[in-house]
Amino acid sequence: MVSVKSTAIAGIAVVMSTAANAADMPQLMPPPPMPYYEEFAGGWYLRGDIGMTNQQVGTLDNVLFPGTPDLVIRDKNFESGMLAGLGFGYQFNNWFRADVTGEYRGETGFHGLDTWFDTWNGVARFNNYTAKKSEWLFLGNIYADLGTWQSFTPFIGLGIGGARVTIHSFRDQGIDSFGSPTLGYADAASKWNFAWAIHAGLAYKVTNNVTIEFAYRYVNLGDGTTGDIVTYDGLNSVNNPMLFKDITSHDFKLGVRWLLDSGPVYKEPYQPYYPPQPQPYYPPPLMRRG
Repeated sequence: MVSVKSTAIAGIAVVMSTAANAADMPQLMPPPPMPYYEEFAGGWYLRGDIGMTNQQVGTLDNVLFPGTPDLVIRDKNFESGMLAGLGFGYQFNNWFRADVTGEYRGETGFHGLDTWFDTWNGVARFNNYTAKKSEWLFLGNIYADLGTWQSFTPFIGLGIGGARVTIHSFRDQGIDSFGSPTLGYADAASKWNFAWAIHAGLAYKVTNNVTIEFAYRYVNLGDGTTGDIVTYDGLNSVNNPMLFKDITSHDFKLGVRWLLDSGPVYKEPYQPYYPPQPQPYYPPPLMRRG
């Protein structure tokens, strides 16, 4: 009877010891985090833009102006025009991209007026100017995307490059000292200039590959010039082209970007730190007494 009790007690002790050992066993380590892919898609893209130009000229200049007393430029305005351009670029990450663009800025009309006093004859005179202008504009641009909310991404950017400004159909109409009409004209001329631009806008991601842009751009196109201004019968005693200095424009554009490589970008996962676990203590097994 004593032997049976001893056996039962020993069995209970073994079970309790096993349970205690199980409680002291180290916890299983969680599996390492799996790599994942961001939804950002980067790579090469093509772009196209259309828009409106709203241009101004800083000053008009001519070699005859310094010798013209009381000369006042009363008007010097360009009409609005259309622009269309193409380009390609690269999206480096979520916030930085760059592209190269080329565009044709359509023909716009110019209207100018000056007044001056003819001291030799004691009469007031005027000149009414008209002309046509167009440009080719080439820019290298960088942009900063400022975060995305519900597929909308505001951005800002800078651009530098060159502009080829062409002015043609220049006419100078006025009156002489006797009140008779006068007419001068100039041949077409083109001029290459350093150009720079500031961008700001809002992009909307239609799909992983297609993004629409609504953008504003301030651009400085440099100077423009006409050919030599001559009278209606082709006479002139001095070379005096009209210089259009500091031509700028406030442009409003609608653009489309098409991403050629829309694969997701791999990102390394966060690796959490797990401290080492203490080694469990295993008591010696109970010895059976005889």
